[in-house]
Amino acid sequence: MTYVENEIQRIKPREFHETAGLEDWRVVGEGACAYFRTGSFAVGVQLVQAIAELPAAGNGRPDIDVRGDGVNVRLITLTGEFFGLTGRDVELAREISAVARRLEIPADPSAVQTVQVTVDALAGPAVVEFWRALLGYQDRAGSPEDLVDPRRRGAPFYFQELDRPRPERNTLHVDVWVPYDQAEARIAAAIAAGGRLVSDAEAPGHWVLADPEGNEACVGVAGWTGPVPTVG
Repeated sequence: MTYVENEIQRIKPREFHETAGLEDWRVVGEGACAYFRTGSFAVGVQLVQAIAELPAAGNGRPDIDVRGDGVNVRLITLTGEFFGLTGRDVELAREISAVARRLEIPADPSAVQTVQVTVDALAGPAVVEFWRALLGYQDRAGSPEDLVDPRRRGAPFYFQELDRPRPERNTLHVDVWVPYDQAEARIAAAIAAGGRLVSDAEAPGHWVLADPEGNEACVGVAGWTGPVPTVG
């Protein structure tokens, strides 16, 4: 199968996680991510150069963040109608992992996450228009409830429509997307730090937490592959 054919083969998060050869990667809300512990900026640059030489790494793909101790790589397919994972991302993920192994750079799947800001609104379209203008964001393909950074740097914004005023709860919160095998530990750490579990009704998709003053946040996972963790 060619890269062009794979480009239109859409992949769900669970399918991605259950595919052999992708153990370095986790789907965390905005695409599939891997973190490689390089130990130095120079080694990180070496890894990026090797990735850039892969035939499939073209047209601005993948998104790469280089820091002094490691490199974060994100794969996601963006078209006018689609914002998600495809077969091409699967193949490129395998190739990037192979390059890292050749350079003896270890991956740390537990180190990846993405953050999303969620706004609950009564006047949805008007609120979206304000945030689109303020942030310089654009609509996410196929999802009018989302705004995304066209430069793929800032956190996405997600908008949920309210059917009534809700003064008893905050209407803006943070969603933290973590690897499916890190959710239980992350939630436990947040509770140990003074938080509380508000709801696990949507587990294992996401859990609602609150800080000591009642400000809410969600821990989300994509493509859960194991038993639902016991938290609280």
